[in-house]
Amino acid sequence: MSLMMEEILEQPQALERTFKAERDHAREFQKLAAKRNFRLIVIVARGTSDNAALFGRYLFELTTGIPVSLAASSVHTLYHAPLNLSQTLVVGISQSGEGTDINLVLKAARRQGAYTVGITNEAHSTMARLVDEVFLVRARKQRSVAATKTYTGQLLLLYLLASALGSHITLGEVSELSDRVAETLKLAPEIRELVERYRYMRQCVVVARGINYANAFELALKLMETCYVVAERFSSADFLHGPIALIERGFPVLLLMPPGKTFHGLLKLTERLHALRAETLVFSSSKARVPGATRLIRVPGSLPEIYTPIPYIVPGQLFAALLAEVKGLDPDKPRELHIVTRTI
Repeated sequence: MSLMMEEILEQPQALERTFKAERDHAREFQKLAAKRNFRLIVIVARGTSDNAALFGRYLFELTTGIPVSLAASSVHTLYHAPLNLSQTLVVGISQSGEGTDINLVLKAARRQGAYTVGITNEAHSTMARLVDEVFLVRARKQRSVAATKTYTGQLLLLYLLASALGSHITLGEVSELSDRVAETLKLAPEIRELVERYRYMRQCVVVARGINYANAFELALKLMETCYVVAERFSSADFLHGPIALIERGFPVLLLMPPGKTFHGLLKLTERLHALRAETLVFSSSKARVPGATRLIRVPGSLPEIYTPIPYIVPGQLFAALLAEVKGLDPDKPRELHIVTRTI
């Protein structure tokens, strides 16, 4: 079994540890946030953590009403632009806590008046030392180059921050996510059989919208990292503004479509893709009717759309790890990649 697969299977325990260790921290942070009255949130990250940041943007704006910006690191690291970040919460996300450009942005943000929070898996990292406070993912050591358990741990901590900044996310609902992931992992045998169909896939498109849009980026990244598949990722709305011209008979399109506000639009897109004879692999709920899907992976259980991103990325992780296996690739040794990447 690959290290990647081992870490995918560790996620229920990692999420439970993270929640129990940081829930009281979130309650304390709620008091600070009330005093600071943050008017803007800026999130800075790279790689898989940048996909978590994109999720955070949707989550915070949907549940707190506070505008969110994803930081352009070069504004700080190359151009050294002076910004007024008073009443701003700046959140850095890094598995290792050693991303050079991320940490430079956090240092600059503190000088410019921001309150800084770090989300990392490494308690003794540079990031953990330089921010005003740190929320720790309790995933234990990441050994796989392709991040899985640390990504979902980052998402969980973003839920905890959202619960502290607004009233729409409840700790009770967040506490159930580890059990949801445990149920979703039971799809592994089904997905193992399914990936044989995609053994020779060299390119695909991954589509989602709204709160799961970040998962389209994350699933595509995993396919590029571990399977060397050219995987483009789009919002279903943007997809109709040009990229749909790519579609021809048999072209693979993966769609993340849990029940909720985004479901109807994605269902219509699936029907259109079916008419174009695309190969559509849909990730949806156990009760969803998706007649246009070529193949359907049903995520067990039902929960509000806002809480679906963690359970819905898990079958995507399984798909990437198992597809690498049938392609004869080692997901633990992707070409030219390392766990820690430093850029400025």
